[in-house]
Amino acid sequence: MSEGIKDHSGLPEAAARSRASVLRSRAESYIALSRHDAAIADLTESIALMPDSARAWRLRGESHRLIERYEAALEDFGEALKLEPDSAYALGSRGQSYAAMGRLEEAMADFEHALTLSPDAPWILEAKADVLVDLDRLDEALAEHGKIISLNEDLPYSWVARGDLYQRMNLYEEAIDDYARALEADPEYARALSRRGEALRMVDRYAEALTDLNRALELDPDNDRALGSRAAVLSELDDNEGALKDLDRAIELDPEYIWAYRVRGEILQELDRHEAAVADFTLALRLEFGD
Repeated sequence: MSEGIKDHSGLPEAAARSRASVLRSRAESYIALSRHDAAIADLTESIALMPDSARAWRLRGESHRLIERYEAALEDFGEALKLEPDSAYALGSRGQSYAAMGRLEEAMADFEHALTLSPDAPWILEAKADVLVDLDRLDEALAEHGKIISLNEDLPYSWVARGDLYQRMNLYEEAIDDYARALEADPEYARALSRRGEALRMVDRYAEALTDLNRALELDPDNDRALGSRAAVLSELDDNEGALKDLDRAIELDPEYIWAYRVRGEILQELDRHEAAVADFTLALRLEFGD
C-alpha cells in the first residue's frame, strides 16, 4: 500500500459507499483540471470500496484514455459496460480508444451502438466522422458532419470541422462557404480565418487569402500552420523574403513541420541557395520517410 494511503476496506457498507462517492466526485474535478493520475488514484480506491459503480469504472477509463493508456482504458470501459451495457458514454469513449489504437472497425461498432442509444450526441457523431475519414469513407463522413451542424447551426467549430473535410476532398469553394459560416458566428475565430486563408490560396485568391491569414496571425501569432500558409501566399506574390521569415518562424514553433521544410526548400532553390535547399529537402525526407 502506498505511503499515506489508508486501508478503508473494513469500513461499514454505508461509510464505504459514502467515501467512494466523495472520491469519485473529487476525481471528476481532477479530470476537469487535467490531473489524471490523481483522478485515477481516487477512482481506484473508489472502485475498491464500491466495485459496482459503473460511473467510477467509466471515469477511470476516460482518465486512462486522456493520457493515452488505451489498453487500461479498454479494460475499464469493458467493466463499466458489464454493469451498464447501454451506456452511450462508455461505448463512445471506448470507441475513441479503439480509434486511437487504429482498431477502426471496433471503433465503428461502438459508435454505431452508442448512436442507437443517443442519436444526437455531437461528440459521438464527430468521433464516428473522424473514423470514417480514416477509413476513406469521405462521403459518409460528410453526412455525419451535416447531422452535427443540423443539431446547432450556431456552433462555429462544427462548420470548421466540415470545412476541413471539404478541403481534404479538394472541394475548396464548399470549404470556403463553411468557414464563412463559422466566421458569421465568431468573427475572431483564428482557426476559421487560417483555414479559409488556406482554401482561398488553393483557388488562387491570394489577396483574400492574405487578408484572412494576416488577421488569423494577429489573433494567434504562434499559429505555425497559418504562418506556413501565409508563406506560400507571399511566395506566390513574389515576396520570397517575407515567405522565408514566416517559414523560419513556423519551423521554430514546430521543428517537425514537414510541409514547411518542403516549401522553404523550393523557395531557396528558386533563389539559387541550393545548399540550404538540399538541407531542407533532406530534413523533409528524413521526417516523412526516415531517410
